[in-house]
Amino acid sequence: MAESGKVSGKKVLVTGAGTGIGRETALEFARQGADVVVHYSHSENGALAVVAEIEAMGRRAAALAADFARVDQAINLGERAGEFLGGIDCLVNNAGISFTKPFFEVKPEEFDLLFQVNLRAQFFLTQSIARQMLDRGGSVCNVTSVHGIMGASEYALYSATKGAIVAYTRSIAVELAHRGIRVNAIAPGWVTVENYAKAIPDYDPRQEAADAAKIIPRARAGKPIDIAKLAVFLCSDDADFIVGQTIAADGGSAALLSLKPDFRTPTTARWGAGYIPNV
Repeated sequence: MAESGKVSGKKVLVTGAGTGIGRETALEFARQGADVVVHYSHSENGALAVVAEIEAMGRRAAALAADFARVDQAINLGERAGEFLGGIDCLVNNAGISFTKPFFEVKPEEFDLLFQVNLRAQFFLTQSIARQMLDRGGSVCNVTSVHGIMGASEYALYSATKGAIVAYTRSIAVELAHRGIRVNAIAPGWVTVENYAKAIPDYDPRQEAADAAKIIPRARAGKPIDIAKLAVFLCSDDADFIVGQTIAADGGSAALLSLKPDFRTPTTARWGAGYIPNV
């Protein structure tokens, strides 16, 4: 097929791509001209469906399994993906597990598992892929979370892993940029994915939409395609001068000062009266 799109001819690995943000990201890379390895840990059927969609676009694709609770499997994933694609130009580190629990109830084994899956596996997979990129250049996009830059009750452990991603993204970006490898991150806010129906009791998409309209400045929850398009941009040549950044894609949530009860109505307070003229 004729190649067109932001990442035409690129070879891409997207982790956690059987569902949600990862799924849409893998598909968007293919829409924009890339060949894609679709990683999964548990959602094999979802990953195979993504591969079928990508192949229907005329692109090459494969679904590869790896359990990120084992760092050796994460490293091996990088090697297998590189072999299938004949090198890797873009890595999107999307895979991760969510977790909420009161701070006083978090157990050491839960701590170890989240850091293993969300950070350690990602770190060493990136190391493996970056070695492959040294001779050809490339880009890495780490998917973190607004929980890595903002606080929320009962998210202490999850937030710790996501904050660590923000920190190491900056450091390796500085270390690798002059060697032709760009590293950035995306911090998604509220993005509706399939797992909401599993995790939230009595989940009602209409109620979710109503709640998001009140809470988020953009007046809606995010969609996986919102994150997917940003990931493609950050891995494209259009973003060549963007290095070491974490971009919040959250509809304005991180920009919102939560101390003001309703950001849609004008304030009645008049700060400055008495010392600012005409106030």
